[in-house]
Amino acid sequence: MTVTTAGSTQKKSGIKALQPGELLFNEGDPAVSMYIIQKGQLRLFRPKGKGFIELAVLRSGEVLGEMSYFDPDSKKRSASAAAIAYTEVIEISFTALEKTMAALNPWFKTLINTLAERLRKSNEKVKALENNSIGFSGEFKFFQSADVVKILSLLFLCFKSLGESKEGKWVLHMSKLKNYAVEIFTVNEAKLEEFVQLLITEKIIEVAMDADGSPKNLLIKEPETLRIFQVFFNTQRSMKDDKKLLISNKCEKFLIKVMEQAVSLQPEGGKVEVDLTAVVSYFKEYNIAISLEDFQGAQKAKFCGEYKMEDSGRVTTLLNLDYVRTMFPVVRFMNALNRVNDAKAQPVR
Repeated sequence: MTVTTAGSTQKKSGIKALQPGELLFNEGDPAVSMYIIQKGQLRLFRPKGKGFIELAVLRSGEVLGEMSYFDPDSKKRSASAAAIAYTEVIEISFTALEKTMAALNPWFKTLINTLAERLRKSNEKVKALENNSIGFSGEFKFFQSADVVKILSLLFLCFKSLGESKEGKWVLHMSKLKNYAVEIFTVNEAKLEEFVQLLITEKIIEVAMDADGSPKNLLIKEPETLRIFQVFFNTQRSMKDDKKLLISNKCEKFLIKVMEQAVSLQPEGGKVEVDLTAVVSYFKEYNIAISLEDFQGAQKAKFCGEYKMEDSGRVTTLLNLDYVRTMFPVVRFMNALNRVNDAKAQPVR
């Protein structure tokens, strides 16, 4: 397959639009322009065999490719860049940049060159340190398993050590979380913010106004929830694929209707008998393509027991209600993470 890039054949300044998975440039391409991300997200990576080494995720407002202009020895791209979502970048050719630099006062040009040289040397030191810690991946996932475990661990740590208990909830300011996550533990800021937003969307944490009237206070009823999530995802990492808890999106929807039915039932020993036929009939009535077969993942996960078919054709099962209530928020969040990864894991063109 021939790989084409958005930046390797055009040298004029202007706006470029990239579809998910489209390459802006490849490692080894001639460096003739710098880019400002106007909209969307780009990932920087280095191809390695059939996989890649992830370097960074950049987003709106960030710049890439500029160091090649200031480093006379850097004539080629040191990494590849590809869009994660629909992205628009402003390309500024080095020719246009040179004209701008030539018009500057000599002292200001010297200042810019000095700062760029210091930044280049700092980047080289950081890369040398990171070479021993950056992981190799066979396929791109925006949220790697290690990212999920690390961010959940940090959230739990920050809520417990830096948060305040107010009116039955723990409150943590986003700036405190970022200081620990980004500055100390080097979590990518774009991933952190998207992860937190996903927790908010899934109603695992809430967001409220801070003293300055900005929506930057994060609230959770019990930080222990985050620890439960962290333990689950960390356990999943070490398990073989056939042993992992897998609940499909259809099975998740089936579980929701089963749990709604269980609300009106009286549990015995933490279990209730639920009517699966009624749930199937509900989906059939609304022409939703979900059947009893889609519920098998819940059975494999021990959310329920064996099916029991009555003479009337009615199918029932014993639902492990306490276990489902504990695990369902984790399952829901796991599937939400998978949907984000699927949306961003477009093939590179």
